[in-house]
Amino acid sequence: MKIQFWGAAQTVTGSMHLLEIRGKNYLLDCGLFQGRRSEAHDRNKNFPFNPASISAVVLSHAHADHAANLPNLVRQGFRGPIYATPATRDLCNVMLFDSAYIQERDIEFVNRRRMKRGELPFKPLYSAGDVIQTMSQFVSVDYRRPFDVGEGVYASFADAGHILGSAVVRLELEEMNKKIRLGFTGDLGRRNTPILKDPEPMEPVDLLISESTYGGRIHEPIVGAKDRLLDVILKTANRHGKVIVPAFSLGRTQELLYILFELFEEHRLPPIPIYVDSPLAVNATEVFRLHPECFDEETMRYLHLHEDPFGFGKVRYVRSIEDSKRINQTREACIVISASGMCEAGRVLHHLANAVEDSRNTILVVGFQAEHTLGRKLVERQPEVNILGDVFKLKAEIAVLNALSAHAGQDELALYAAQLNNASQLKNIFLVHGELVQQQSLAEVLKSQGMQHINIPARSDTFEMNE
Repeated sequence: MKIQFWGAAQTVTGSMHLLEIRGKNYLLDCGLFQGRRSEAHDRNKNFPFNPASISAVVLSHAHADHAANLPNLVRQGFRGPIYATPATRDLCNVMLFDSAYIQERDIEFVNRRRMKRGELPFKPLYSAGDVIQTMSQFVSVDYRRPFDVGEGVYASFADAGHILGSAVVRLELEEMNKKIRLGFTGDLGRRNTPILKDPEPMEPVDLLISESTYGGRIHEPIVGAKDRLLDVILKTANRHGKVIVPAFSLGRTQELLYILFELFEEHRLPPIPIYVDSPLAVNATEVFRLHPECFDEETMRYLHLHEDPFGFGKVRYVRSIEDSKRINQTREACIVISASGMCEAGRVLHHLANAVEDSRNTILVVGFQAEHTLGRKLVERQPEVNILGDVFKLKAEIAVLNALSAHAGQDELALYAAQLNNASQLKNIFLVHGELVQQQSLAEVLKSQGMQHINIPARSDTFEMNE
């Protein structure tokens, strides 16, 4: 077996790992790379292998950096099955159509500028027609149900607790009369977070591909984050400002709504308008209602009491562009939750353009921001930021709540690996989906716990399992 790391290698986006097993090729994830625009477009458009050579894709979850380049893979000749949990399949159904639409709109905007400069126009990575073909190739598989990926390679999903339907993947195969067991965390969630069940332990493996987004950071408890969120909202409302929250439509938006629901229920948050301005988030929330099998006991209790933590009376779901523009015209204190989470596309860009130069407003960052993204520049509090081609002075307050992250922290990642090491004596661990400094920090912790073979692969690095 050979593993080649083509995405999320010393970076947090573009998850894509190529497995070669007995002459057949398989992909773990097929996500979009996000970063500098020119680099991202080139890397996402051009695969470093022949897409038609891929026998199957095993998908960990529906976030764009893990799944949103699938239609491009299909467009370029992939015709095999895409294995995913039922909830991941349903979320991909709304996410991929939204991705195609946004690409077409963004390319249209960019091309108007390129044409004025006499430059050739860009083409979108894929169209809605490519998404239709992609969805026809999905095969839904429940948690804890082994399935044959092909050629005697068996896989199973366990709950990763990251977003709805997210899975840790375990592959088992026999090669040269030797059994090989490979684990892949995808993105590992946290314990005791709203809505979802806690991450499930993985059965023993010999090799582990582990995410490391927060490999150098230990999150504060979620209870403390709830209080800090309330403080940010109240301070901003008292100065009659808006709280703009760039949030991933799949998972983070629903978790924020749940926490706000709890604050209203506890009578700690006064009546303040909440706008969810993302068609994808609106559609994704409907998918959440279809998959209670992923919910934790507290969320199920609310549902049994006929409470709806995603659609309570204070939330206004925004679909039309006209209604989105009206939010920017309002002068009342409010909360605006809008995609994308790294501020690289979508309606949040227009809200940021209208908000960043007003010191009454707060930009609330609740997720990891990759290098060279607008979100990272905001977190770094750069004095000027470029939004939609124009330069704005950053005067709004920037608040960062990493405790609301859906990614496991250093202690949680180390514990997950340690449990596997105790069970099976891991031969190798590969740290992916993290910036190098985070990976190095996690590697030191893992080594201090007795795990010696820690690898931090760069893009295109290859590992071959020998006798």
